[in-house]
Amino acid sequence: MEGMEGDNSGRGEGSSRYTLKPLRILNEDILICIDIDPQCLVEMKGATGPNGRPLTRLDSIKQAIILFVNAKLTINPQHRFAFVTLSNTLSWVRKEFSSEIDSTIAAMRGVSASSSTGPPDLTNLFRLGVHEAKKSRVQGRIFRVILFYCRSSERPQHQWPVNQKLFTLDVMYLHDKPGPDNCPQEVYDTLVEALEHVSEYEGYILESGQGLARVLFRHVLILLSHPQQRCIQEYVDIPKSITKKVPQVEPMTTEDSVPIASQ
Repeated sequence: MEGMEGDNSGRGEGSSRYTLKPLRILNEDILICIDIDPQCLVEMKGATGPNGRPLTRLDSIKQAIILFVNAKLTINPQHRFAFVTLSNTLSWVRKEFSSEIDSTIAAMRGVSASSSTGPPDLTNLFRLGVHEAKKSRVQGRIFRVILFYCRSSERPQHQWPVNQKLFTLDVMYLHDKPGPDNCPQEVYDTLVEALEHVSEYEGYILESGQGLARVLFRHVLILLSHPQQRCIQEYVDIPKSITKKVPQVEPMTTEDSVPIASQ
C-alpha cells in the first residue's frame, strides 16, 4: 500500500513495528488528447452506430471517453476534464476543466477527423501538460494527460528535458497490423519511451490492433486507476478473462455435513 514504511523502534529487541504513513489521494485534472489524423477513420470490426454505419476508431474513442469520464465522476465528482486534438498541430476542444458529463458529451460532438497529415510532435502537448499541472498543484490537485493515438506508420517526436516530470502520461494506442507501410511496434516503442520520459507517477500504455471496440473499452477502464494508487503495469491483471477464472470447487459432503431436509 502507499505510504507503508518500516519502523525498527519496536518494544523488544528483534521486534519491528510498521506504521502506515498518512497519504492524501488528490483530485485529478485530466487532459484528454485525441489523435485526429485520417487514420482515426479506420472502421472498427463488429461495431455499428444507430444508423447501421460501421463505427470508426474516432467514433469508438469518443464513446470510450464518455464512458471513462462518467465512471471517474461516479468514483469522485471532484475530478475535472478538458480536451485537445492532435493532427499536425495541437488544438483545444474545450479549454476549461469541467466536472460535468454533459460538457464532455458536447465536447465529443465537436471532434472530427482532420484532412491534413504531418509528423506528430508531442512537445506542445507536454508543454501544455506542464503549464496546466503547475496550476493544478497550486489548487492541491494532481494532473494527468491521456493520449489516444491512431497512427501505424508515424512515430511521434518530442523535445523535452528528462528531469521535468510534473504530470502522468497514459497512452491508448489503436493501430493496424504490421505491413510494408506500417511499423506499429516501432511506434509503440517510441510511445513507451515518451511515457517513461515525462511521467511523474506510473503511466500506463495499452494497445490494440484487433479493431474491436470492446477491447478499447476494456483498456480504457484500466485507466480509471488513480496514479497515486497504481502498481507497475506489468502487475496489472484486470479485467480478468472469464475463460481464465478458476472454477469454484464444491466441498465434499461428509458424514458431519449431511444436509437435513426441513420438515
